Amino acid sequence: MQMSYLAVFLILLLPISSSSAASTLVEEKFKECLITKLDGNSASVDKIIFTKSSSQYPQVFEALEQNPRWVNSSMQQPLLILTPFHESEIQAGIRCSKELGLQLRVRSGGHDYEGLSYLSEVPFVMVDLINMRSIQVNIADETAWVQAGASVGELYYQISKASKVHGFPAGTCPSVGIGGLISGGGQGVILRKHGLAADHVVDAYIIDANGEIHDRKSMGEDVFWAIRGGSATSFGVILAWKISLVRIPPIVTGFNVFKTVEEGANNLIHRWQYIAPELPEDLVIRVVAQNSGDKSKTFTALFTSMFLGGVDRLIPLMNQSFPELGLQAKDCIEMNWSQALMFIAGYNIHDPLELLLNRTTTNKDPFKAKSDFVTEPIPKSGLEGAWKMLVEEEEALSVMILEPYGGRMNEISESETPFPHRKGNLYNIQYLVKWKGNGYEASKRHLDWAKRIYSYMTPYVSKSPRAAYFNYKDLDLGQNLLDNTSYSMASVWGEKYFKGNFRRLAQIKTRFDPQNFFRNELSIPLLN
Repeated sequence: MQMSYLAVFLILLLPISSSSAASTLVEEKFKECLITKLDGNSASVDKIIFTKSSSQYPQVFEALEQNPRWVNSSMQQPLLILTPFHESEIQAGIRCSKELGLQLRVRSGGHDYEGLSYLSEVPFVMVDLINMRSIQVNIADETAWVQAGASVGELYYQISKASKVHGFPAGTCPSVGIGGLISGGGQGVILRKHGLAADHVVDAYIIDANGEIHDRKSMGEDVFWAIRGGSATSFGVILAWKISLVRIPPIVTGFNVFKTVEEGANNLIHRWQYIAPELPEDLVIRVVAQNSGDKSKTFTALFTSMFLGGVDRLIPLMNQSFPELGLQAKDCIEMNWSQALMFIAGYNIHDPLELLLNRTTTNKDPFKAKSDFVTEPIPKSGLEGAWKMLVEEEEALSVMILEPYGGRMNEISESETPFPHRKGNLYNIQYLVKWKGNGYEASKRHLDWAKRIYSYMTPYVSKSPRAAYFNYKDLDLGQNLLDNTSYSMASVWGEKYFKGNFRRLAQIKTRFDPQNFFRNELSIPLLN
């Protein structure tokens, strides 16, 4: 007999002693269900299921955790964690979750900015894909199959081992899961040349709410469109992506140039706004503006670049387009793409490539992030006000990361994939504040700062809607109700992330997952 979601929820709201017993009952029923659906193999089930009574539960739960705000939250952690080795175990997990009225959340790399795979106000099962991360690179046809639990670093590593002149336009952080990255679009340092990670998906495997596996053909072109940047976890559990690789020249060039306020950082960033989106698509110059993180109240801007070519081409190009930066050959590092991957990740280019395989983050401090898109250059006075707010945020590292668009991004229509932020966007901003300790007062102070700088930037960023990047999830923009949320209510946040594509996503969701089994605080709603 199927237990309703409401029944489970009410059981788990009983007084603590009763609730604990009820949780154990649900755990036992889930385990029994798994054993039944996996042909009575209890030994294999014991290897993939971790209940709260298990001594290994905390270790598994926190293994990929990126933000202590999640671990110390008052919200519910998963009733149990499923760590499947095979798709049949995920299929069984979906079917058992439905029968017991439990929600299901998926963790591929653990980098969700709001921890939606870690926490919920309702009972849920976490499916942790840590054991499903095989990668098969086929240089002959320039493609790769990547399981959703693989990290960006693992993908980069395997491609680099297979070829020195192939790459993939994913992100800058090696430990991010490829499943989640592509689900929200996936921007990286070569997006001006090659677009997003999601733009290079040619096939996929997904498990639907009935536990059935689909490829591109059987899921249909609508669903295939939706999962490439439109919150794939709203439609099912992604098993693997088939991606097309991109060609990379044998030699690329990077540089990091730091500028202080005294060295004209504000004027340079103001000028950068006009130049960076118009540069040849082989060249990306990002800006990382940050405070010192202490009471010295200093501000530094890092101009960090990747150029798909040699320094002999880069210097004349910079002298012509951005002479104000004063770039010289001694500031530049020529390297192959394998070394460039280390450079992008913040390592020394001569460090072993195996460092990209490390999935653990060393500096796990609480943080909060928000995002914006800029469609017109911000005046100098507006920038100065932002830098002032950065340096006034004491006892925390406050950062604004400016990612230039243009190039290939201008050539892809807003409706090609659910990711709509294409032509007309000069750059994307990520606001990030990171602090030590997880006490209530400190957290509140820094979370308030994030809201203040976001409010301050209102006149200078995109409007109607004020757009945001879905992979930089931000619950301040709105969220779904505990159960089913109306389309009109969800549109408050949905149109910020997906603009005119949000309605089509809801139409596809309604057809593919009509019972809204795959839902969370920021899942695509049914069209009602």
